[in-house]
Amino acid sequence: MPAAHHVGVTVADLERAVEFYEETFDLPVLARFSVSGEAFSTGVDVPNATGRFAHLDADGIRLELVEYDPEGEAAHAERVNQPGAKHLGLEVDDLDDFYRALSEDVTTLSEPQTTESGTRICFVRDPEGNLVEVLEPAG
Repeated sequence: MPAAHHVGVTVADLERAVEFYEETFDLPVLARFSVSGEAFSTGVDVPNATGRFAHLDADGIRLELVEYDPEGEAAHAERVNQPGAKHLGLEVDDLDDFYRALSEDVTTLSEPQTTESGTRICFVRDPEGNLVEVLEPAG
């Protein structure tokens, strides 16, 4: 059974968003980092993508705020780099096994990818078109 890992929100201005969640909801920042490279771009299906991330602790639920370069248009979540886009992150023990077991009618953005951080990722869409990141953490 998958385990919840994070809830992600794509934003246009990471610093403004972090400040809002810190000040409005008193959420502490757990980590800040950036990810780029071919595997990341392929995994999220955004050419030449770079993501600047902030993880905040929402009482045991990790809120992931991410600002993408290039930034997409604010719209329905067709891609993870669109401001306002949301996705649910679910952790699995073996991403390759999970991917192989997917039903043929499940839409994926890519095959599993290993990012620079060592985390393996694959994005799928739920029946409503919402993005779900399925991941196998590094290590």
